[in-house]
Amino acid sequence: MNRKIVYGLFAVLIIAVVAVLGYSILSNNNESDNVNNNTTNNNSTTDENIIDDNIGSGTGKTLVVYYSATGNTRGVAKKLAENLNADTFEIVPSNPYTDDDLDWNDDNSRVSKEHDDESLRDVELESTTVPNFDTYDTVLIGYPIWWGIAAWPVNSFVEANDFTGKTVIPFCTSSSSGIGNSADILEDLTKTGTWQEGIRFGTNPSDDDINDFIDSIS
Repeated sequence: MNRKIVYGLFAVLIIAVVAVLGYSILSNNNESDNVNNNTTNNNSTTDENIIDDNIGSGTGKTLVVYYSATGNTRGVAKKLAENLNADTFEIVPSNPYTDDDLDWNDDNSRVSKEHDDESLRDVELESTTVPNFDTYDTVLIGYPIWWGIAAWPVNSFVEANDFTGKTVIPFCTSSSSGIGNSADILEDLTKTGTWQEGIRFGTNPSDDDINDFIDSIS
């Protein structure tokens, strides 16, 4: 066989082997990257779940109680609980308020009728009993402002509990109204506990707002 032909065939064979090896290495690298990416994503998801699960699962002494009609107060309460390593307890009406119920512009809405007739404000709650309530030294109570006072589902919780020996710190959420004398009214309902001056948060407070409040009560 002609020597040039042999050399040519040999060169083609070498090129083919190199191409196959290169493709195999590239495929393995891509597969490895995909595994690493999946692992990273799974770890991120796990971390997020751990953070969510730990919100309000502190080991004691501080409790964040809240009533939230639209979710704003809930958001603030969870941020506070996370930063304070506190437990949480949500005040839930047995008959929850709907969007129509909360339409204060409608004179016939539930909140409007309750505002006009105080006898209707005795809101039944799913529960007023906090597990191991006696183990908490500090209780934060959060609520939206309705007509310048605390949303009245909070009244039922406050009246049902004894805050003796506890420091009680109220906070409210409102787009415009201040906390006013809402905390004083709640304190009068129970006449137990040492009530501190409360604070108003906007509907979407910044982390700095949250941290400043925590620093002020620490």
